[in-house]
Amino acid sequence: MNDTGGRLKTYIEGFDRIMEGGIPEGHLVLVAGTPGTMKSSLSYYLLYNHAVENGITSVYVTLEQSRESLLKQMEKMGMKSDLVKDKVHVLDLGIIRKKLKEVQGGSSWLHVFKSYMTNLKENLDYKILVIDSLEVLETMAEVTNRRTELFYLFEWLRDLESTVLLISESSTDRIMEGKFDEGYLSDGIITLKMQVIRDVESQRRIRCVKMRETNHDPSYYSLLFNNGKFQVTRVISE
Repeated sequence: MNDTGGRLKTYIEGFDRIMEGGIPEGHLVLVAGTPGTMKSSLSYYLLYNHAVENGITSVYVTLEQSRESLLKQMEKMGMKSDLVKDKVHVLDLGIIRKKLKEVQGGSSWLHVFKSYMTNLKENLDYKILVIDSLEVLETMAEVTNRRTELFYLFEWLRDLESTVLLISESSTDRIMEGKFDEGYLSDGIITLKMQVIRDVESQRRIRCVKMRETNHDPSYYSLLFNNGKFQVTRVISE
């Protein structure tokens, strides 16, 4: 897929180095954090750079924000959608619902959603899939037995044979509380948070909490975005 020996670069300057080159291909990784921590931007940034640098096809499923709103946001950050329109496919809930109506026939929303994503895999052969977000997907699927249903959902995602980024609107503490839930089931966890460092100043921070098959640094790093690029620096002030 790229030149990192079976790893998917995040293209966050300094962050891939602490994960032995990036995310192992085929991993299912939670990108977790509270609102405003740039989870969506980081995830799209990864897809965008792999499209530009490596010609990789990916799919971004946004279940809350509209496609137009997401792309407008990314344009403002310097990511030109015209450059990657044949490689990065953004689907929002409206588009998906329209497609689902054609094939639903009494099946559950989740069943039809899975069928749609599987067909898309066969047609596009996407290598990376982003789902934004897990919480909305659960609500749409009317999950009742969370532990069991998450297990089967994660297994289905792995069967797509893509690297999956699953965005979660949760804090690190909440994810790690559930021994058999998403934190346990995932192959990796990258968390983001806003850290108050002075009365009038906050700083975005990023941390690789977990990454299977990787000797990673679990420390928090400051996350910066300048001139169209994300980068991390050592945390030097509180």
